[in-house]
Amino acid sequence: MEQHNHSSLAEFLLLGFPKVGHVRGWVFVLLLLAYLFTLCGNMLIILVIRLDAALHTPMYHFVSILSFLELLYTTTTIPKMLTNLLSEKKTISFAGCLLQTYFFHSLGASECYLLTAMAYDRYLAICRPLHYPAIITPTLCVRMAAGCWACGFLCPISEVILICQLPFCGYNEIQHIFCDFPPLLSLACKDTSTNVLVDFAINAFIILITFFFIMVSYGRIIGAVLRIKTSAGRKKAFSTCASHLIVVLIFFGSIIFMYVRLKKSYSVTLDRTLAVVYSLLTPLVNPIIYSLRHKELIKAIKRAIFQKWRES
Repeated sequence: MEQHNHSSLAEFLLLGFPKVGHVRGWVFVLLLLAYLFTLCGNMLIILVIRLDAALHTPMYHFVSILSFLELLYTTTTIPKMLTNLLSEKKTISFAGCLLQTYFFHSLGASECYLLTAMAYDRYLAICRPLHYPAIITPTLCVRMAAGCWACGFLCPISEVILICQLPFCGYNEIQHIFCDFPPLLSLACKDTSTNVLVDFAINAFIILITFFFIMVSYGRIIGAVLRIKTSAGRKKAFSTCASHLIVVLIFFGSIIFMYVRLKKSYSVTLDRTLAVVYSLLTPLVNPIIYSLRHKELIKAIKRAIFQKWRES
């Protein structure tokens, strides 16, 4: 058994949605529509923010980066899900599986850092409005965004290196809708306690620390909003960050239950459900949440549509 390594297992069977049966076609259509809506919605937000000078502010700068990140995030997993729904042989190569896992976690970590940066931006805008323009400069925005991406893509490297050293032999069915660390570890024919511990430490650090700073920022924001004397002022102040808070709660609520746990075994059904939430639902609802909560963005979209209609 010890002489086997990952070269003896060239590919995995990615089961995806094994119990859809005769409704596979409907699942494919729903997933495809959700993917297309996610792409179109986030691309629309990016284009409108870039083309409308009134939206060239730090807050919308971060929103456009988040939308771009969501495009990559969903593209990492959903096309393969769609392919598997139509294919009888649901395979993925060992290298392809590791790449999907790496990019999925890199983009997920980048989103954690970016949501933290957005929370800090809202904190300064509401709690320190007089100093805000001097602190959040365009240069700082670019540096913060670059830092989020760089830190995100560095985080999963050690996990990938460790999993590359594991022997995989015999059973090769991944009980998940995409490649991920927990289901991969369950297939290794060697003790994975070190991998589980490293995964837990990295995920707990990234997820819990960023979530803590976001909650601290919103704690101070809520305190500042409550000190505003007029109800109209309180409503206006909180409306600028309500959409971000909704996205944070949906995203972090699912990934905390998924990744911050110190165990190898896991519930297949629960993990598939949570995976749908953070890999599909969050990117899907982001355009809806931001377009409904930000009046400036709604006006900009209407202006863009009206201008296009006039030109035609």
